[in-house]
Amino acid sequence: MLQLISLLVENKPGALMRVTGVLSARGYNIESLTVARTLDPELSRMTIQAEVEAAIRPLVIKQIQRLVNVVQAVDLTDTQAVCRELMLVKVRVSDEMRAALLKEAEVFRARVVDAAPGAYTLEATGASEKLDAFLEMMRTYGEIEVIRSGAMAMPRSTKENKRVTTKGKDLRKVSV
Repeated sequence: MLQLISLLVENKPGALMRVTGVLSARGYNIESLTVARTLDPELSRMTIQAEVEAAIRPLVIKQIQRLVNVVQAVDLTDTQAVCRELMLVKVRVSDEMRAALLKEAEVFRARVVDAAPGAYTLEATGASEKLDAFLEMMRTYGEIEVIRSGAMAMPRSTKENKRVTTKGKDLRKVSV
């Protein structure tokens, strides 16, 4: 089963290697990995989806949390979280099929980000399952080229605005 892990790490060389090393050393395949800076330039947010047995999930989080550059590690697998991916799809399409393709893209709320004679590049965001369905629909129009960002996830907001601190940092200021 896929484990969805959200990490806050120090933005330093080697941090990504150490985190992925914990997973690869135990033979877990990383399905998706997304990394970007937060509002605090000293920290980065990492979202990882990896194939991890359910019974081992808490242990993986503990092992990652012990790493030097990790400020926070949270398992979002069974929590209420917003999880999205970004996908760009270049579809080669005949002139007769262009209108139909655009109508189908609209159903999935995809938008045209580039148009050329005989091809469109579409941008779609959403849950992985939605993007998989969109991709299957686009395959019916002709030759396609695809790139996906990987999952990005954030816990859903709660009524309480708790002050969260980990390893001495106030995480409210870095968009936890």
